[in-house]
Amino acid sequence: MFRRLAASTLRLRPRRAAATGASSSGCGWTVEHDRAQRRFTVAPGGSGAAEARDCAVLSYRFTGEKEVDLMSTFVPETFRGRGVAALLTQAAMDFLVEEDLKARVSCWYIQKYIEEQPLQPFKDLVVT
Repeated sequence: MFRRLAASTLRLRPRRAAATGASSSGCGWTVEHDRAQRRFTVAPGGSGAAEARDCAVLSYRFTGEKEVDLMSTFVPETFRGRGVAALLTQAAMDFLVEEDLKARVSCWYIQKYIEEQPLQPFKDLVVT
């Protein structure tokens, strides 16, 4: 069973794309990081032109110079259960590491994701 869970986690890990602020997974999803709007998004079919209501979103805000609050995740019903929220959360964790940030976690899903990743050092990034 652990082998199956580990494979699922690895499959959803984003790969860094070119300097566009995008990450993609082996599942065909592309995460876009919109720094101006302070959010990560996934659009159906990877299209950045999709309307906002069609996008999965992880929102954050800066609460200090080197601290963010990971506020919420939303995945439209049409593509729930496919690992999209995990992909968004992984992209946010990568952002924290790359920018040497700490995070407060207001979102229940992100908190759950961090707790369920025993082999990854995300807990060190969280401010309680």
